[in-house]
Amino acid sequence: MDEILYAPWRDEYVSGERIDGCVFCHISTHKDAEDELGVLYRDEHCFMVMNKYPYTPGHFMIIPHQHTDKLEDLDPAVWLHMSSLAQKGVALLKDAINAQGVNIGMNLGKAGGAGIAEHIHMHLVPRWERDTNFASSIAGVRVYSTDFDKIFNKLKSLIPKYI
Repeated sequence: MDEILYAPWRDEYVSGERIDGCVFCHISTHKDAEDELGVLYRDEHCFMVMNKYPYTPGHFMIIPHQHTDKLEDLDPAVWLHMSSLAQKGVALLKDAINAQGVNIGMNLGKAGGAGIAEHIHMHLVPRWERDTNFASSIAGVRVYSTDFDKIFNKLKSLIPKYI
């Protein structure tokens, strides 16, 4: 097939500045750049950050500050805290962007499908009925139906209501 689907907003993914080392550790240690990095929330155990290349609008992750690729090595208190943030994150997505459902998941290890396998993270992916369309079904691409910054700002403004 000779047709081309242009996605100029993804140019940064190809030509953008690369972070040396673990991208999640970079975000964890750069409190001065929260908006630039898409950080919704942070506390002593974890942070919540927008997925820069999301599956659907509003897709964010909950990430422990501890750098580990092994869920079994994570402090149980941090795991429980991540679970609590996930509950609050689901309520946030339902309220802020009218998500009708939410997929929650972790891909552990490269073999488990993790794009960033060296640092565990939990995905919260908002869903709507019939949100799969021809582009993802036929061409294997996703259509992001709204402005990333608009969603980020709306979610971030509502964090105090939920956390």
